[in-house]
This record gives sequence, structure tokens and C-alpha cells, in this order.
Amino acid sequence: MRRLAVCLALIPGAALAHASERMVILTLPTGWYMIGAGIAVALTAGAGLMAGRLPRFGARLLFERRVVLSRTAASWIAALAFWALIATGIWGTRDPLTNLLPLTVWTVLWVGLTLACVLFGNLWRDIEPWSGPVRTLRRMIGRTGGIGLTRLGHWPAVIGYLGFAWFEIVSLAPADPYVLARAAAGYYLLILALAVLEGEGWLEQGEFLTVYFAIIGRIAPFWAEHEGARLKVMAGLPGVQVLRLAPLSPSTIAFVTLVLASVSFDGLSETFRWLALLGINPLEFPGRSAVWGINSVALIGFWGVSIALILGAIRAGLPKGAFSQATGPVMLSFLPIAAGYHVAHYLIALLTNGQYAIAALNDPFGRNWQLLGLPDHWVSFGFLATHSGVLTIWTAQFSTILGAHLLAVMLNLKLTDRIPGASGFRAHLPMTLLMVGYTVFGLWLLSAPTAG
Repeated sequence: MRRLAVCLALIPGAALAHASERMVILTLPTGWYMIGAGIAVALTAGAGLMAGRLPRFGARLLFERRVVLSRTAASWIAALAFWALIATGIWGTRDPLTNLLPLTVWTVLWVGLTLACVLFGNLWRDIEPWSGPVRTLRRMIGRTGGIGLTRLGHWPAVIGYLGFAWFEIVSLAPADPYVLARAAAGYYLLILALAVLEGEGWLEQGEFLTVYFAIIGRIAPFWAEHEGARLKVMAGLPGVQVLRLAPLSPSTIAFVTLVLASVSFDGLSETFRWLALLGINPLEFPGRSAVWGINSVALIGFWGVSIALILGAIRAGLPKGAFSQATGPVMLSFLPIAAGYHVAHYLIALLTNGQYAIAALNDPFGRNWQLLGLPDHWVSFGFLATHSGVLTIWTAQFSTILGAHLLAVMLNLKLTDRIPGASGFRAHLPMTLLMVGYTVFGLWLLSAPTAG
């Protein structure tokens, strides 16, 4: 019997196993993708320098129409929707995959709206929930002045974004509906109070979501320009709006580098390599509580390293005395990288959790309503376990990362043309090497094995 059991055990047969997209990605020649992307970025920079003539970043009017809904009314509607979501988070189910609050914040807003703004400009301007209530409250109390917050520049938004990044990447339960509801409600009330004291115009430099979506929307090929009661819809090469911006201030530079660093660290903190560096077996990941302290410090440290690398690359290619003049304009070229990696990094979350968001809309209160006519068990992740599905996703991520860096290179060449002493191979070599490194690093993060 013992020999028979051994023989039966050695007979090959089917096994039940789970295949994730990272397991399939490991079968792809990702190394060649990284090498090819790095070479493409380097060649683009070299060709742009040798050509002596860069593409013309022009814009044209597509159509013009009257504004249908005032900004105040739209903001009040958004505020009411926000508090309805807060109520859902507090009194609804604690399952983050069926509660509308975490699905709206982490999937619809943070991922879906970012992608929409990358394509169609700053859509947040028309759905933000503060300006309407602020305008109404200031009118009710007769307040017209401020308290001097505008003198702080974008530093309040930097602090807000850092807190948001920490909450998403490091905190123990960012998707818990009840925890998220309390955090979101507290933040809303804080911003509302500050904006009532300072004025609604302060939101554009002090509220991190408003600053973030305004910056990300600048690289869109389509965008809207408001002129009173008229709305002009424009089109142009991606980045044409970036070239129209004033040089970034120190606080705005801090904000852009924080966006870059936080998304990159979000990807890095999940990799086997990072966990092994912390002395944790990635196959037995104990949870966020085990890395809460070190990741809190590492997030800020990674931000500091990012600032040092970027400013160091700018300084290395410039003659003495040109650094302060060049930093603000050159930093504008990093806006496509920030947007591109965000879209690529969270693409799978949009494809997976986006289905849960639709399913939650189909039955928002768990009463088997089927408002959208969707069947039970509608959500499916089968495409993550097929070679063709994962190859399509990887190709989209690869194209997004590469396209963002190529656009960054072109914008950098255009922007530095305006700065005396910032032309030529010597001036552009350090920045080109940094962008090549960013390209390879971003693709490595997307392909590296991750825990969880």
C-alpha cells in the first residue's frame, strides 16, 4: 500500500493555483522593455538637441458655448454628494469593496478623475465641493477680507498632500469606510473654515486636491477655458498649457516633487525588494502594522532624495549663477512624469476596483435592487490571469510611462531654450540621464513582484 501511495503521488495531474498579473508579467521580457524605453528617451533628447527645431506647441478652439450650471450651484451639489458619501461610510457596510465611500475616493476620484484630467483638463474645477459653500457662508456673515494665508503660497497644499499620501500608503486602514469617513469629514471642515476666513480664491493654492488636479490637467490635449458665462473648449499638443505657465515657486516645486515621490514610494513599498531590505519575508507579509513606523520615515526620506536628485541634475548642467533662474521653468517638465506614472501605477486598480464601484452603484444599499441591471457576481478579474490580458495592460502602462517621459524631454528642451546658458549637450546631459533613470525605475516598479 505504501508503494502504491507513493506511485499515485508521483502521477502528474492538475493543481489548483492562483495566478496574478505580476506572475504573468514575470513571463514577459520586461527587461527589454526597460532598456528600449531608456534608449528611446535618450535618443529623443539627442535628436531634439541636434534638430535645432522643436515641434510647435499650438492650441486651437474646438467650440464655444454658454455655461449651463454656475460654479456655485455645481459646488453645492458636489458638497451634498460628499456628505451623502460620508453618511454611507459611517452608517453603511464596513466592506470597502461594497461601500461607495472608499470606492469613490480611492478609485473614482483618485484614479479615474486623474486619468480624465490627463485627457480633458482640470475637471475638478467643476465638481469641487468647497467654493459654493464658502462663497455662501462669507456672504451670510459679511466677510470680505482674509487672514494672510495667501502669503504661505502652496505650502498648506504640500502639507495636505503629505498627510493624504501618508494616509493612503502608510496608515493601517485607509480603505475602512468608517475611518475614511471621519478623516474626510475632518479635512473638509478644516478647509471650509480656512477658506471662509481667507476667501475662496485661497483654495487654488492651499487645498491639495485643487492644486493637484490643476497641475495634472495642464498636460491634457483637450481642456476648457472659462470666460465669464462662456466656455471655450480647446485642443492642442499635450503640454501646450505647461509652456504657458509661470516658473514654479519653491512651494510648488515641493508639491510636484512630493507627487512624484509619493506615487513612486507607493509602488516601491509593496515590492519584495523593499520588504527584504526591511528584513521581512514578502511571502509572509505580516501587514501594514509591521512597517508603519519605517514607512512613515521612508516616505519623507524618499521625497528628500527625489528633491536632491532633481535639483542636483538641474544644477549639474548649468553654469554658475543660472540655477535659481532655471529651476522654476525646468521643474515644469516634470508634470507629465507625475501624471503618467500615477495613471500607469493605478491602472489595474481602476480596472479591478472600478468594477466594484459600478456594482456598488447597481445596489448602493445592499438591497438587491439591480438599478443598472447587472447580474450577481458581475465583477471578474479573469483578464489578470491570461497572457493576452496582462500583456495588453503592461503595454498600456509601458506606453504611458514612455510617452510621459518623451513629453517631459520635449518640454524640457523647449523650456530651457528660454534660459541663457542652458542650451547644448552639457546642459541637458544630467537631466536626460535622470529622466532615463526615472523611466527605467518606473517600469521596474510596475513589473517587480509585490506582496499582498
